[in-house]
Amino acid sequence: MKGAFAAAAVAALTGAASASHGHRHAHELFAAKRHETGEVCVPGCTTIYSTITGEPTLVPVAPVTSASPVAPTSAPAEVTSSAETQAPVPTSEVVVVPVPTPAPVTFPTPGTYTIPATTITLTDTTTVCGATSTQVPPGTHTVGGVTTIVETATTVTCPVATVSTSGTVVTSVIVQTTYVCPAAGTYTIAPITTTVSESTVLVYPTPTSYAPGTYTAPQQVVTVTETDYVTYCPFASSGLPTATPAPAPETSSPANYPPPAQSSEAAPAPKPSSAPAYSPPAYSAPAAPKPKPTQAAPKPKPQPQVPSGGLSGSNDHYGITYTPYEPSTGNCKVASEVDQDLAKLKDAGFQIVRVYSTDCNTLESVGTAAKKHGLELIIGVFVKGDGCSYDTPDIKSQIDAISAWAEWDLVKLFVVGNEAIMNGYCSASQLASLISIVKSKCGGYTGPYTISETLGVWQQPGVASAICGAIDVTGANIHPYFNSATPAANAGDFVAGQLELLSKVCPGNDVINLECGWPKRGSCNGEACPGDSEQATAIKSIREKCGSKTVFFSTHDDMWKQAGPFGCEQSWGVSSIFNL
Repeated sequence: MKGAFAAAAVAALTGAASASHGHRHAHELFAAKRHETGEVCVPGCTTIYSTITGEPTLVPVAPVTSASPVAPTSAPAEVTSSAETQAPVPTSEVVVVPVPTPAPVTFPTPGTYTIPATTITLTDTTTVCGATSTQVPPGTHTVGGVTTIVETATTVTCPVATVSTSGTVVTSVIVQTTYVCPAAGTYTIAPITTTVSESTVLVYPTPTSYAPGTYTAPQQVVTVTETDYVTYCPFASSGLPTATPAPAPETSSPANYPPPAQSSEAAPAPKPSSAPAYSPPAYSAPAAPKPKPTQAAPKPKPQPQVPSGGLSGSNDHYGITYTPYEPSTGNCKVASEVDQDLAKLKDAGFQIVRVYSTDCNTLESVGTAAKKHGLELIIGVFVKGDGCSYDTPDIKSQIDAISAWAEWDLVKLFVVGNEAIMNGYCSASQLASLISIVKSKCGGYTGPYTISETLGVWQQPGVASAICGAIDVTGANIHPYFNSATPAANAGDFVAGQLELLSKVCPGNDVINLECGWPKRGSCNGEACPGDSEQATAIKSIREKCGSKTVFFSTHDDMWKQAGPFGCEQSWGVSSIFNL
C-alpha cells in the first residue's frame, strides 16, 4: 500500500481515537490469550532497533546495528547510517528498493487503457508499513498488532506497526522490537486500542512482509466508464499462483503463497480490476485516494444467467477447496485428521472437494476419506516455476503418483495447472501439450479435463484457441474481492456475470468456478472490504446466485502464509460460515 494512503488512513484512525481519548494507551502494547486465563504478557524488556517514518521503506527482519529516524516530510523518507571513515563522518544513503505493495492508479477519463507489465525482485525479506481496515460498532476496540504462538517461554523479535503524531502530521511507523513471552500461549504484540462513538470503519497500520522473490504484474488492458476512477494494482509473486494453497514442502514446513486470483472484468460494464497478478501504475497516482462510499455495483440487465451443465451440485454450495495442512503451522495432517475434516465437509452438505497436488499423501489420505464419506474429488497437477513439461521432475512425480493411485471412480474433474499461464509458468500451447501428456499417462481416467485460470487470462489472444480443443470443461478462479467495484453484497452478481462470460470462451463446454471466496481480514480493495460480516454477506450472495457451480475457497484459515499485499492471505477460511 502506498505510504501516502497508509498515512492518511492512519490519520483517520488517530482522529477517531483523539476524539474520545486524546491519546492511546501506550501501556496496552501486549495483549495475551492463553488457555482462557486472560493473562497478559508484560514485556521483560523493550528495545527499539530502528524507526522509519513517512513513505514506506524497507525494514530488514533482522535488527540493524545503527539507524536514525527521519522526520516526516512531503518527500519520500530516507534512512541514513553512519559510516566508519575518517572525519568528517559521511552518511551513506540506504537505497529504497521498490516493493510490490498495492499501488493506486488514476484513470482521468473514460476510455481503454493499457497498463504495461512490471517486474520487481526482492533479495531479502522486506517489511513495510501498510494499512488495513475493519468495520466496528460504537465502543472501545482493540485492533492491529502482530499475533504469534509460542510453545514455551520465548523472546520474540518482530516488526510492528504503530502511529506517530507531530503537530498535525500523522505518519505510520514500523518499529523493530523485542518482547519476552513468559509462558506458552498466543500473544498479540502492539495492538492499538481506540474508542468510537458511532459505527465506523477503522483504518490502522499493519506491517506487511514480502519474501524474497520476483513479483510480476503482467500487462493489462482495462476499459473505464467513469472519470477520475481510482483502483489499486497489486503484484503477484512468481513463486506460487495466487490464492492457491500449493503443495507443502516435503519437510512439512510452510511455504509462501501469493494472493488469491481474480477476474479482471466486471459485469456489465468492465471496470479496472485490482487483481493481484495485474498492473503496476503507469499513470500518476493520487497522494491519498479517498475511498469510495460503499454502494451496490450496477447490476447486469438482464440478470446474468448462470450456465447449466452436468458439472454442478444439487444445493447452493457444490464444492470446497481442501489442503491437508495444519492451519497454524502448514505441517501435513495425519490421515485421521483428514478423515475428521472430510466427515465435517460431508455433514455440511458439500458434494465435491478440490485438491491441488499430491503432496502430504493427499491422494491416499483425502482419497480414502472421500470414498468413506461419499464425496467426489477434483484432482490436479500443480505447475510451479521450474518447468511446464513431463520432463520437469516435480510435474513427473505428480503425474506418476496419480497414474499409480488410479482411483478414477472418485474423480469428477482433472485440473492441469492452476494459474500457470497467468504466472508465466506455461504458454497456452505448452499447457495444451502438458494436458495431452497427462491424458496419455492417466489413460484409465475417462472423465473431463480442464485448466484453472482467471477469466482475464482466458480472454487473452491465443489462449482459447490453444486450450479449448484440449479440455472438456472451462474452469476459472473467480474472486469478487479482487474487483474493486464489487462490495460484498454484490459478490454473487459479479460471479454469475463472470460465469456467463466464461461460457462463451469455449462454446459448448460446461463451466465451473474452481475457486471463490472472501477474506475476513485485510485492507479494503475499493468497495470490496474484508471482515467477518462481509465474508458472510459475500458467501450468502454467491450461494444464492451461483453456489451450485462454485468451489468455495477455502476450508480453513492458513495462518502460516504470508499476509500478502492486501493483508488478507491468511483469512479465507469458511469454516465458521458452514459450521465446520
